[in-house]
Amino acid sequence: MAFSKTFAFTISLILFSFMIAIASASDYGYGAKPAAPAYKPKSDVKEKPLPIGVEGIILCRSGYKTFPIKGAIARITCLAVDENGYEAAPFSILSKETDSKGYYFATLFPNVLNNKLKLSQCKAFLEKSPLETCKIATDVNKGISGAPISYCHLLQNKKIKLYKVPPFIYTTSSSTPKPISNGY
Repeated sequence: MAFSKTFAFTISLILFSFMIAIASASDYGYGAKPAAPAYKPKSDVKEKPLPIGVEGIILCRSGYKTFPIKGAIARITCLAVDENGYEAAPFSILSKETDSKGYYFATLFPNVLNNKLKLSQCKAFLEKSPLETCKIATDVNKGISGAPISYCHLLQNKKIKLYKVPPFIYTTSSSTPKPISNGY
């Protein structure tokens, strides 16, 4: 009987030691354990919006010939909306002069709007032709009324949203050439 009391006491002591070890390992010790957040909140820092690139070509149509204009300029005009949804005054930028192939490129930087305005309804227009003999703007592809820039291609490696505008055309005269009827 003395053996069974000693055995029971030893077992109780061992179990009690295990309980203390388990309790201390699971941090049920002194003081309150801080609650772990259920999720990580997103940073209040907003990512900078990507710059917007607009590209196209400007051509001259003289009779039945069409060729690129070097030194022409396009205008990009956008409306902006504030954080309350109200339209702000429109603003415009000019492209760089076209190269020898008539190619132009313009870059809009949305961060100049102080992250309070969002761009909307951007359009491209003909602005200027350096050629005295080919300076009458046409509305081909909405060069006068404004070609909406809507198709976007995200260039990850350049970190820019690229929009393409159909070709714009200046002409040498205000009348469009008429096809030859061959006498019929």
